[in-house]
Amino acid sequence: MKFKTFYFFIFLILLGCVGTSSHGVFGTGVSIAFDPRSLGTQIDDSIMQKNLVARMALKEKSYLLSLNTKVLDGRIFLTGKVDDPEEKLQITKLAWETKGVRSVKNDIRIKEKFNFKQSAKDLLITSQLRAALVFDKDIKSSNYQIDTYKKKIYIYGIALTSKEKRNVIKEAKEILDVADVIASILIVENLRIQKD
Repeated sequence: MKFKTFYFFIFLILLGCVGTSSHGVFGTGVSIAFDPRSLGTQIDDSIMQKNLVARMALKEKSYLLSLNTKVLDGRIFLTGKVDDPEEKLQITKLAWETKGVRSVKNDIRIKEKFNFKQSAKDLLITSQLRAALVFDKDIKSSNYQIDTYKKKIYIYGIALTSKEKRNVIKEAKEILDVADVIASILIVENLRIQKD
């Protein structure tokens, strides 16, 4: 009976995750309504992202499923899994060759044997942080994407203020069993071009 309850709980978490990641731009997760970038910057970022994804697909079609790219204010964020370190280097090079790129943050991991227990823990950590951000009225939760791997939380997004950025990181560090928090959070005032 305990196993059935556990699997049901994991199923509910998975259903909850699908809804949040299926809308927004900046890859996923940043709602257009709250996106502080100018329309021109959003379009430039979208073009850069499509360009990079197309070049990655030409190199290896499986990258479309195994890798995620996000472009935010000319900064490229890479996540996902590849088979060996050489591939990771090649993808980083491709990202730097993208016209208009300002920086590349590579959080691509090398594939390992699947561990259900670890994956379930990572999913639980992600869900707990997502819930904490939603319930914190000082945080625009739709402006963040969260990814957890081996108890390390990776957060990407745009904070409206420095205080909001600190609150997001604080919420992440308060979650039980978190080993580390790697935050790539831009503050609105540091964006190249903002909405008027």
